Amino acid sequence: MQFVDPKNDLAFKKIFGDEHKKEILISLLNAVLDFTGSKIIVDVHLVNPYQVPKIADLKETILDIKAKNKEGEEFIVEMQKKDLGDFSKRSLYYTSKAYVSQLGKGKDYSNLSKVYFIGIVDFTMFEGESFISRHLILNKETLKQELQDFEFTFVELGKFHKELGELSTVLEKWVYFIKNANNLTMIPKEFENSKEFEEAFKIATQYDWDIKELEIYDYMTMKAWDEINALKTAERKGLEKGLEKGIEQGIEQGKLEIAKNAILQGLENDTIAFITALDINIIEKLRGSQQ
Repeated sequence: MQFVDPKNDLAFKKIFGDEHKKEILISLLNAVLDFTGSKIIVDVHLVNPYQVPKIADLKETILDIKAKNKEGEEFIVEMQKKDLGDFSKRSLYYTSKAYVSQLGKGKDYSNLSKVYFIGIVDFTMFEGESFISRHLILNKETLKQELQDFEFTFVELGKFHKELGELSTVLEKWVYFIKNANNLTMIPKEFENSKEFEEAFKIATQYDWDIKELEIYDYMTMKAWDEINALKTAERKGLEKGLEKGIEQGIEQGKLEIAKNAILQGLENDTIAFITALDINIIEKLRGSQQ
């Protein structure tokens, strides 16, 4: 059995953005946001439920997930594999845009509800070793969260290193699933007896995916590999060019050192030029600098 990579944008949206399988998203939200007691989300309305995108429109398609709970609070979940720069600013932009869009013309500000942004990233964003970080607006003096309508949570997959036998929370299981599902060949026993995880793994088998979904998933996977290979090729060529330049610089520096020593030994300029293949003018400047 082979599972898809949940980090693939299409797979992530299909697993967590299906309005008929909302229990998967609800479980993820409660785990990531550490909701307990009265804060536990029991139901959500998907603002942008999963739909199969068209390959031609992929550049303009944003495969994030937007949902609301019964209190009107909004949740934005985005999976980001590549570090394209300024993801933190992008997070602020999407969150503020969602917040402002709640207020129709003539409505009262009291109608505005809290917006939670969850960014799951496959690169490093912040200092520190923790794979999850929460960012709030705090009073600098009292450290109280008096402005409460914005909250950001980031999960950095590269900082998560636990193995299957070490998983102890629902959050750790979701992070492990997102990071490692495509490397598994069967559902681990640690994920059994959980409807949410069983459904997530079932979707990840692509068993009920249609031809268009399979085509787009493969296209996005190949595109990602092409970008990785292009980057590696650019890095290799850059390294080769750098080494070549470094060797040339090293040879040139060696010639200069030989010329300096020859000057100290009292050799004539013509003789030094013959030995080093340096221009006479360069040797003259070296001689002048040593006087």
